[in-house]
Amino acid sequence: MAPAPLHPSPAQCLNLLPKLSDADADLRYMSLSDLYNLLNAGSPSFLSTEYHTCAKIIDGILQTLDDQNGEVQNQAIKCVGALVLKLPADILAPFVHRVSNIKTANSVDTSVPTTALRTFITSFPPPLPGLPPPEKTADAYSAISRVLIPRLLGYIVIPTGIDNLPAPPPGMLEIGSEKGINSDAVDVLVEIIRCFGPMLKDAEKQALQKTILVILDDERTGSVVKKKAVMAISILSVYMPDLLLKTLVSQIIETLQSPHLTLSKRRLLLTIVGSLSRSVPQRLGSYLNKLVPFVMSALSKKEYDEALDGMAEDGDTNTAIDEVREAALVALEGFLSCCSNDMRPFTNEAIDAASRYIGYDPNSASEEDDEDMAGTQNDEDEDNEQNDFDADDEDFEQDGTFSDDDDSSWKVRRCAAKALYAIISTRSNGDLLENGTLYEQIAPLLIKRFKEREENVRLEILVTLALLVRKTGEGISLVETEPARENGFSVEQGLRSRKRRRVDSNTDTLELSGAYSSTMGLSSPAASPSPVSGPRADLTRLSPSIVKGVSLLLKQSSIPSKQTAMSLLRDVVLVQHGGLSDHFSKILDPLVEIIKSTSHSAHVSASTLSGGATTAAASGGVMRIEALQLLGAICDTHSSRVLTPYIESIVPSVIIAVEDKNYKVSGEALLTVESITKAITPPRAAGTEQQRITFIGNIYDVLSTKATSLDADLEVRRKAIHALGVLLARASGSIGSKLLPAGRRGKALEILEDRLGNETTRLSAVKGIELVMISATDQHDLQPKWTRQVTLELGAQLRKADRTLRSASLAALRSLVFNPIALGRLDDQAVHNVAALLLPLINAQDLNLLGISLAILTRLVNRSPKHVVDAGLVKVLCGVVLFPLGGRVFDAFLVLIQTIGEQGIGHTLMHGFLQDVGVSGDPTLVGKAIGTLLVAGGSTVGVGLQDFEGELRSSKDQQRQCLALSVLGEAGFRLGSSSPLQPKTFSSHFNSKSESIPRTAATALGRAGASNINAYLPVILSNTTKAGHLQYLSLYSIKEILQNAGSSKSDISPHTKEIWESLLAASKAEDNKTLGAECIGRITIIDPATFLPKLEEYLRDPTPAMRGMTIQAIRFTFADSDDTFDGFLRPVLFNMLSMMFNDPSIENRRLALSTLNAAIHHKSDIVLPHLSSLLPLVMKDSKIDPDLIREVQMGPFRHKVDDGLELRKSAYETLFSLMENAYSRMNHADLFNRVIAGLADEHEIKMLCNLMLTKLISLDPEETVRRLDPIAEQFRSILSFKPKENSVKQEVEKAAEASKAALKVTVRLHNSFPAASGAGTGVQAQNWKGYWEWLCKEHKAMLTSMESEVKSQAA
Repeated sequence: MAPAPLHPSPAQCLNLLPKLSDADADLRYMSLSDLYNLLNAGSPSFLSTEYHTCAKIIDGILQTLDDQNGEVQNQAIKCVGALVLKLPADILAPFVHRVSNIKTANSVDTSVPTTALRTFITSFPPPLPGLPPPEKTADAYSAISRVLIPRLLGYIVIPTGIDNLPAPPPGMLEIGSEKGINSDAVDVLVEIIRCFGPMLKDAEKQALQKTILVILDDERTGSVVKKKAVMAISILSVYMPDLLLKTLVSQIIETLQSPHLTLSKRRLLLTIVGSLSRSVPQRLGSYLNKLVPFVMSALSKKEYDEALDGMAEDGDTNTAIDEVREAALVALEGFLSCCSNDMRPFTNEAIDAASRYIGYDPNSASEEDDEDMAGTQNDEDEDNEQNDFDADDEDFEQDGTFSDDDDSSWKVRRCAAKALYAIISTRSNGDLLENGTLYEQIAPLLIKRFKEREENVRLEILVTLALLVRKTGEGISLVETEPARENGFSVEQGLRSRKRRRVDSNTDTLELSGAYSSTMGLSSPAASPSPVSGPRADLTRLSPSIVKGVSLLLKQSSIPSKQTAMSLLRDVVLVQHGGLSDHFSKILDPLVEIIKSTSHSAHVSASTLSGGATTAAASGGVMRIEALQLLGAICDTHSSRVLTPYIESIVPSVIIAVEDKNYKVSGEALLTVESITKAITPPRAAGTEQQRITFIGNIYDVLSTKATSLDADLEVRRKAIHALGVLLARASGSIGSKLLPAGRRGKALEILEDRLGNETTRLSAVKGIELVMISATDQHDLQPKWTRQVTLELGAQLRKADRTLRSASLAALRSLVFNPIALGRLDDQAVHNVAALLLPLINAQDLNLLGISLAILTRLVNRSPKHVVDAGLVKVLCGVVLFPLGGRVFDAFLVLIQTIGEQGIGHTLMHGFLQDVGVSGDPTLVGKAIGTLLVAGGSTVGVGLQDFEGELRSSKDQQRQCLALSVLGEAGFRLGSSSPLQPKTFSSHFNSKSESIPRTAATALGRAGASNINAYLPVILSNTTKAGHLQYLSLYSIKEILQNAGSSKSDISPHTKEIWESLLAASKAEDNKTLGAECIGRITIIDPATFLPKLEEYLRDPTPAMRGMTIQAIRFTFADSDDTFDGFLRPVLFNMLSMMFNDPSIENRRLALSTLNAAIHHKSDIVLPHLSSLLPLVMKDSKIDPDLIREVQMGPFRHKVDDGLELRKSAYETLFSLMENAYSRMNHADLFNRVIAGLADEHEIKMLCNLMLTKLISLDPEETVRRLDPIAEQFRSILSFKPKENSVKQEVEKAAEASKAALKVTVRLHNSFPAASGAGTGVQAQNWKGYWEWLCKEHKAMLTSMESEVKSQAA
């Protein structure tokens, strides 16, 4: 085969044609291959005028399609795909005619002609709804419409206008008298609909629908053809006009009502209905009230009883009836999954039907009278139950009496389990879970069916119950077992989870011990109190039955059942935070046996489960991993006291797993070792002292071996290093030293130090060292030389490019300096070196690292001030204050400044602030820094208050005056009542002509007055009665006082009523409303008992402005309030929010949405119980209200103004917050509807909805897949939008930004669900497939660029 030339000619193609008749099959094959390469390499028009050449090529290819050699035929089919893209338009129809009429004389495979037709159809670019098709595609459709469709149907559908045309030959889809329908022809039909569905005319759609229904109606049609025909009608329904779809549904309903309906026909119609629910769920929803009764009729108790009676008489089961039930349950699952909102009225019927058939097993003894596992079975009957369970397994699995051919009832039970899965998946976000329906009606049935004899059904049942358990835990704070096991201990995680409160912001007291205690398991987990009511209470009630059923399953031989059962039990443990204490005797023994088993157990083929979950080839190794994860969760969530009797069997089995050759098993076992180490070491200390010494020694041996072994997998070594750090941390102190002798401890510390120097294990070593540093409680825990060397190495890691490594190293250093024992092992030179290594991090590029670095430097300054504070530190501190710092980072900066001043070495730093910084930075920030240093350093800093007072009086520079005011305000705050400053020092500048000086003076006045209320407050309040700017400035001063009320030395409570009255009077002015609302909110926090009822009363005020100010004030109470305030807020918040949302003012409703948004972030425990009542109000405000859209005249143009836009933006922002914080409590279908609708809204809403879609990919992948088609339509509209030529620059930029955002979400959707964009023939996501193909062609460059960007962001 010669390579194709760059510019092939028609003559080169002709030269290959004689070889196609050669007797040598290899020569024919190579000639076709060369022809294929020429056709692909040629330009689109290189055969456009070569009619004679095209005819000869067609003859040659048609000849080889009937070749005796299969490889030659396959190559000829490939040539068809390349040729049709080069043929002239008027040759396509004759070509299709000739291919469709090929009579195979030499070929054994009679499907070659139809395969060639399918290749012809799929070779052209698919058309896209709403866009003109490409020219080649239009030509292909013309040929298909004129030739192929008539050839399939046997008659002309669209008249050509030409008289005396010969009648088409018998249709390929006509049902023959003997062979029936041609299955290959149905494949051609499916491809036509799939590829050219958007272009089909209504008459063609109607004709194709009629033909498909005829095929389905014929008794001679085989089951394979019927499946293909159902797929065809499902895909066609996507493109049907509403009238045609209505006709189809009406015809189905009419047939289902027929008194002569056969079982096979009934099954077929139910299958069609179920398929339609997946292909056009939004359009089919309006017909469900008519369709669902027919589905429920097939699953009714009446038919169930009739079938049982008939079986009792005949002794045999009716397979046809079982097939009808299977089809009905599949349709029911489709309704529940894809049309969940429309199925709400049928919830009870759906639960009854699925529950009825989950235990349908006519070939076994009836279990209706069996004692429920969730009920009253006595412990002494457990052996009998075990025997029954074994007997079931023996009878049906080992004996082989029943097979799939003998009994198809298991398919019915499996479909029933899937229907229950769909109910739990779509209805566990509110009513059915909260009111106990799922646990009262579904869960006991699932537990009872643990005895299911068919493996596939049993797995579905276990997965369904596991979903219910996980849904129960979605609304509560779960034990972070998995993240902790995967990522190791991090103090930062504990700090980030702390709720912000109105407390002193002194960052010198970082609560590392609390975070360490909770993560390291310093105390035995207390039994989680069982709630009185709700889903968790229901789960607690059923837990004994679940454990009993799982314990029986763990004794069986099926690996998938064991694995899935352990996964279920692990979910139960995590949701309940324990709960297995009374059942260890049933669970731990089989669990230990599984962990000790070998990894080369028999493999089991994959089984696809509900919701797209797939059990990969389950093996002994995977089962052991699941068992290790369950054991780790048990150790993390249960008291060491109840673990003590089992420690002697647990530890050796886990050590065996650590030494396993399977790196995945070994790695998971190391994570479990960490959990066991926490359980057997003080203060938890499970087992006797001698047991602990022995087991700790065994664990030490295996960890030290794995951590240093070059033969071990890298991931195993990393986990072993971290586990070694956990062991050293738990064996610290005088008590721990008995468990781990000094020699072994020293060797382990050397291993950590050595691994710290290795690039591949460095991060794990850093995390292990962090645990050792923070846990040291005795001088003997850390060797001085080791501590110094490790500290300097950690400091050196701060210069690495890897941010994760830098963060971990910084956290380890923080653990060191906050532990007096560890800090005491450093000499002055080591302290100096560490401080020098921290200086590059003292910048505003990474505020997270900056805050921690400042806290570390504060401790180092306390430890050795003269070796830390030098010219280098002064320089970086003067540099960082120039940036707009805030929050905890700036608080940490001020604490460091204060510490330097208190040590009496602040002179150089003060000189730097005054000379190098001065007015270059923000006067407020720089002034606070200087004021802090001025008070803390006293006479040692070289300047005093009088210097800044003089600067304030004499300077004419506005920036210098602002700086002096800020310095004096901060100094007054820190000096308190001993401050010599008078209010007049600040208030005298209120009338300055500068814009910045009056506001700075007002802030400084409030700052100074916060710690000297009696002297300053009367002056401030006197200004609130004066209208104009003095009143406005007084609000700034009051705000500053209220902000610092919790940390100042003065008590403001005696003055709150006076302040309240002044604030109400001042807030009536429009300019003062927002600032006054913030002040009112802050004073409400101080005295909620007095002022919260008044705010509730003001919500009924007839003045919209007063109500709006009140709504804002309530919002300002959320962020900085404490538990005391929450106690007063809890009973009234819902009523207040309800009044806000019913406010007639649009602006006030917008403020209400912002208030709810703030409440979700800061008071979620108060708001979320009322979410079912509040969410519909939010949804309502997210919809476009035509009454709020008006037209205004702007010169010669009329412009539309949407007064509801800001309201909708706030509504979507609130939905986004709810989605992040309470997705499990929301109606998922309604949320997706609003998000998809928002993609067609204004630009800001469109961008927010793109962000919401990105989040939903991970939050709810199942529903996201179901919504791909409407998402594709919206994205196509966004990407197809072209701004007008005279559009302003802002509009062009918005369009570009929207296109980029849509493209980014598209790539993420494709990466998450690649199968949906594939070339399969599934009935779902047809629009998405077409959209992706269009994108790959029309926006290939943009798509490629975006794929690279998304990939880099993920990395």
